[in-house]
Amino acid sequence: MTTLLQVIGLTKQFAEHKVVDAIHFNLEEKTSTALIGPNGAGKTTTLSMLTGLLRPTAGNVKMLGNDLRANIGFLPQYPQFHPWLTALEFTEMAAKLNGVAAKKAKLEAQKTLEFVGLGDVQHKKIASFSGGMKQRLGISQAIVHKPKLLLLDEPVSALDPVGRREVLDLLKGLQQETTILYSTHILNDAEEMTDQLLFLQNGKLVEQGTLREVRQRFDEQNYVIEFGSEEEAKLFANSSNHVIGCNVYIEIVNEEPTMKMLLQRLSECPYTIRKVERQTASLEEIFMKVAKKA
Repeated sequence: MTTLLQVIGLTKQFAEHKVVDAIHFNLEEKTSTALIGPNGAGKTTTLSMLTGLLRPTAGNVKMLGNDLRANIGFLPQYPQFHPWLTALEFTEMAAKLNGVAAKKAKLEAQKTLEFVGLGDVQHKKIASFSGGMKQRLGISQAIVHKPKLLLLDEPVSALDPVGRREVLDLLKGLQQETTILYSTHILNDAEEMTDQLLFLQNGKLVEQGTLREVRQRFDEQNYVIEFGSEEEAKLFANSSNHVIGCNVYIEIVNEEPTMKMLLQRLSECPYTIRKVERQTASLEEIFMKVAKKA
């Protein structure tokens, strides 16, 4: 993969308080990266520095081979719209402000609105739009100039479940065209669409890597075994020091290094085994472990 963006020692300090504290990370081309952390962790401040809305106290941001500001699209957490404009007028205006030639701006706006699913309502006033439609319009203005990097601040946090699903599906499509960095505290969303995770805690980057890499560092070997009866489950539980629970379902924590070894052991037991499955920690569980470590 080709590195698109390098963030080196990025810091933002207000008076004596470091909101973002010397963070380092790279973004690879056409990947999706989730900036995760609780409210107040420094996510919005980080994105604001990347867009140029805030001047860093220290550190550098480099977009390799490209002008950083000209190649960024940004959707803030609380986007503002001119309700008296139509979707087409608003997106065309955004295109011109982002350097698209006046002769091409309307055509690019129309194509972008079609892409985000607003082609049929492009001539309607924004005042009539739902929350999900406005979020699609916000994405439209952020991508109409075809940026190499798309920055999104909590893109689905204010949406209902239907709106969230629509926007997430749209972002998945965008992954094929551009590099995405988005902040979120909704961990299920990050688990669904991300190539890299960046964990922020009190302004510090406390963990980073792919979901698989982070899971390998923080996940445990958990297995759930379903026995034929509660009595069999209790007998098995009594034979191990690492078993939690004694009903029909038994959870084993760090009992066996591999599923193969566990199955070998179970094959030697005189019990009815209905199901054996490996449990994977959710991203929320991993984040709690990361937070405790920090």
